[in-house]
Amino acid sequence: MPPNPRRFVFALGVFVSLHSPASGQAVPEAPEAPPAWPVLQDATDMSPLPGTTPLTMDGDISAALVEGADRFLMREIAASLGNRSRHWNRDTSSAEAYVESIAPNRARFRDIIGLRDARVETVDMEFTSPDPESLPIARGESFTVYTVRWPAFREVHGEGLLLVPDQTPVADVVAIPDADLHPEYLAGLVEGAETNFEYARTLAAAGCRVLVPLTIERSDSPHRMSHREWLYRPAFELGRHLIGYELQKVFAGLDYFEHTRDGDKRKTGVIGWGEGGLLALYAAAADERIDAACVSGYFGSRQSVWEEPAYRNVFRLLVEFGDAEIASMIAPRNLIVESSRGPEIVIPGLALNEEGRPARGSLNGKPGRLTTPAAVEVEEEIRRAHRLVHGMQPPWEIAAVREEGTGCSSRAVLELLGALGVDDSGGTPGPRSGVLRDSDNTALRHARQVREIVAHNEWALRESAHVRTEFMKDLDVKSLEGFENSVEKYRKIFREDVIGRFDRELLPSNPRSRGYQAGEGVRSYEVVLDVFPDVIAYGILTLPDDLDLSGAEKRPVVVCQHGLEGRPQDVIGESKFSAYEAFATRLAQRGFITFAPQNLYLGNDKFRLLQFKANSIGKTLFSVIVPQHRQIVTWLGSLPYVDPERIAFYGLSYGGKSAMRIPPLVDQRDAGPFYCLSICSADFNEWVWKNCSTRSKYSYAQKREYEIFEWDLGSTFNYAEMAALIAPRPFMVERGHFDGVAPDQKVAHEFAKVRRLYNLLGIGERAEIEWFIGPHKINGVGTFDFLHRHLEWPVR
Repeated sequence: MPPNPRRFVFALGVFVSLHSPASGQAVPEAPEAPPAWPVLQDATDMSPLPGTTPLTMDGDISAALVEGADRFLMREIAASLGNRSRHWNRDTSSAEAYVESIAPNRARFRDIIGLRDARVETVDMEFTSPDPESLPIARGESFTVYTVRWPAFREVHGEGLLLVPDQTPVADVVAIPDADLHPEYLAGLVEGAETNFEYARTLAAAGCRVLVPLTIERSDSPHRMSHREWLYRPAFELGRHLIGYELQKVFAGLDYFEHTRDGDKRKTGVIGWGEGGLLALYAAAADERIDAACVSGYFGSRQSVWEEPAYRNVFRLLVEFGDAEIASMIAPRNLIVESSRGPEIVIPGLALNEEGRPARGSLNGKPGRLTTPAAVEVEEEIRRAHRLVHGMQPPWEIAAVREEGTGCSSRAVLELLGALGVDDSGGTPGPRSGVLRDSDNTALRHARQVREIVAHNEWALRESAHVRTEFMKDLDVKSLEGFENSVEKYRKIFREDVIGRFDRELLPSNPRSRGYQAGEGVRSYEVVLDVFPDVIAYGILTLPDDLDLSGAEKRPVVVCQHGLEGRPQDVIGESKFSAYEAFATRLAQRGFITFAPQNLYLGNDKFRLLQFKANSIGKTLFSVIVPQHRQIVTWLGSLPYVDPERIAFYGLSYGGKSAMRIPPLVDQRDAGPFYCLSICSADFNEWVWKNCSTRSKYSYAQKREYEIFEWDLGSTFNYAEMAALIAPRPFMVERGHFDGVAPDQKVAHEFAKVRRLYNLLGIGERAEIEWFIGPHKINGVGTFDFLHRHLEWPVR
């Protein structure tokens, strides 16, 4: 038998011919295979859609949409300053009345900085030493220095130094270092350190007992971000905060002071510079046991807090608090503010390579900077604090100190001593004396502190499922009617407290359109709608050619949402076809109307910083995105050929994230059209775990998506709880086995809770999941069937 004239090898998914034709024999050309994606041609000569005016915007409309949202958020941040007074009801008739009147503000402040975990009941100080033969690590002329460790909350401890005067202490002080200073700097144990950093040593020489806690460093973690940001990320998602954790260590130190005074009624103070200044200010505002606070290298306007590193992001801060408002919660106690040069750092943004992709070695952390506020800015914030408490009897004033250098000056320390009732007219620290702590032990101490917070975050993650169960206990699943009555309470919490809602009406949509493309059986239009001042909605509307625009027939609509760094063009044709399968056009070829909107997640750092701007005023990206979609469905529902009760949402990846957050808030209880079902593709999983785990390779805790974290989601809404907000409307998950979002078992675990809810409500057929062999992409098989069935549109 002659050999087979053609032999093939299959390698890497490509068939390669090994046949060589005989000499002189022509090789027939194989016919060119048609492309897999729908072929679309330019159709900009089409007239605008009926009922719209011509769209004349030039340039990149998607980028303009993001820039407009930025301008809107910046105006809202500016407006927050004038709106804060509505959250306060100060009574300045007396000091006692004032303290009582601001108690609700103090409680809210403690909540947003993450003071959630109960401290240990009894704080016993553990005296340690790097040298087992010598318990004190240093002695000054009138005090002794010890290395110490003390319990704060659960398994988390504070560590640092305790400076004990030789005589009975005249006051107790917690001296908090900046994140780039070890406690040894403050105690005068580092040769060559600036004198202004040695404020603990100065206080101890004046007769104070001084505790110096270690603060988590800004140094890089193994995940290409600072240790502070790495610990902040899961804590924020779980309703905690690195600020809160470090304050708990300070407060536990105060507990130790209280139960070791032997009846003495001496006063308590806090002092700090840089990050320590922030903690000193927040500590005195949150804990009334503190008689006096000194804040150095940190005080000013917080209107640009979004520019600072991620670990200073406090959700809803500017709604109620700037530094002046926080200072006003210290009144009538003593506050010293020193305008000195603070720590100055710059964290660079994302670096892109020639292909526009993240360059190798780029940082994963949020870009940010710390700068020293101008003296006039500090002075204005002090004046603002004075205005807030104007009329208080007796009058209250901040003691202002101005220092050109870094650290806490001797004058600021003297002001604090005076506020604590300590006479230090002749006291001086004296010469340095002692040993420099071994640097290896310093590194080990910091590593222990990091590990303890990591372990606590992991514990809080495990506990969060039980917290959410308790949170959702009022949801009635005994009947569909009872469920619909009880779920609205949770939608309101999701809308107001988790996503954040702007209290303003939508603008008239003023729809503008122009022809875009046409292909087999379809034609499309670019559409722009007004939403809020400077906020627009933009997308591509694709219509089947056989659609009667007169309204004789009303058809269902599928809103097809792109993912991260995507555009409407990605879901309609050749662009990114391997991920999106042109699903908007393919669905239109099946007779559906489709609309592909532009979402805000475009532009890398540009859009990610919008999340931090929004967070500062108690909002998120979805605080803007949800109104955009409300305007979209309102406009779609007004079209004569659209059935307003059959508008579905289908999103991939970040669009799947949108599928969990937008339909719950664009629902049938709102006036006008709504999303009647939702499909989450390539995103559904155990979302809180994905954000908070510091062990899993799937987790965002160590990845570039620094904007992804949502305040206190762990205590409220995981994806099963969000799906409950979509119910009783149909809900589906599209999941590829090779999708890197999460392992299959995490997806199945979370979806099982959704299926159970729908089954209990007697609507089990409305909740589905399709598993397919494939990666992070649209599959378009089970989901298309789901759309046909629940939108009641025949397959053709």
